[in-house]
Amino acid sequence: MLSVRAKIVMGREVPSLVKLCIGSAIANLRYIGDVGALDMHLLKDILPHCTIDQLMNIEKSTEGVDLSPVTNDLWRKFYEKHFGDEHAKLVTRRMNQKQVVFKWRQLYEAKTKEREDFQNKSAERLKQRYDEELAKRQSKQIQICSKVPPSANKRSFFSVSGHNVSHLKSNLMKKARLEYLKSNEVANAAMRKNAVQRKSLPTQSLSGLSKPISFPGKGSASTSQARYRR
Repeated sequence: MLSVRAKIVMGREVPSLVKLCIGSAIANLRYIGDVGALDMHLLKDILPHCTIDQLMNIEKSTEGVDLSPVTNDLWRKFYEKHFGDEHAKLVTRRMNQKQVVFKWRQLYEAKTKEREDFQNKSAERLKQRYDEELAKRQSKQIQICSKVPPSANKRSFFSVSGHNVSHLKSNLMKKARLEYLKSNEVANAAMRKNAVQRKSLPTQSLSGLSKPISFPGKGSASTSQARYRR
């Protein structure tokens, strides 16, 4: 009776030293590494409270001691939680069919790597498609030309209407004709033509004077005399 009374203080049972140690270990799992010195029955109370990273760190830090008798079921629960119960059952059936056994930690790591590789490849394909679409859009964009714009005079000359262009052409033709008529060659040609015409006038007049002049009276008299003699 005394021993029982000694364990009860203020209506509560006083925890044993082992339970205090287990509670302290659970509260400080993020600081725990190598647990090779602990008994397996203690680890069964401590390790179920670990996260994935904490359990992975403890197993990697504990060298020379196989913790799978305690951690294998824990890794199976993590596998089912992250990849689904159906997939976990499928893996179990395949191991039974092939008569092989893998630790669930190994299966979890392999499946995690497979999923990461798939996500990386998917991200790479998406990036490639994005780059292709971006290149297509850039090729369709209007490219700014660095040429200097024409001056206002050139723009006004080329922007005139058809009527103004024809009127401008006629004025240019008239101006060209006037310049041609005023040129020295045209003036010299006109002078030569006038000189030739003046030289030809005396010859025509002399040829006209050399012809015999017929008087109507004398001709008629001689004709009448001839008729009388006959």
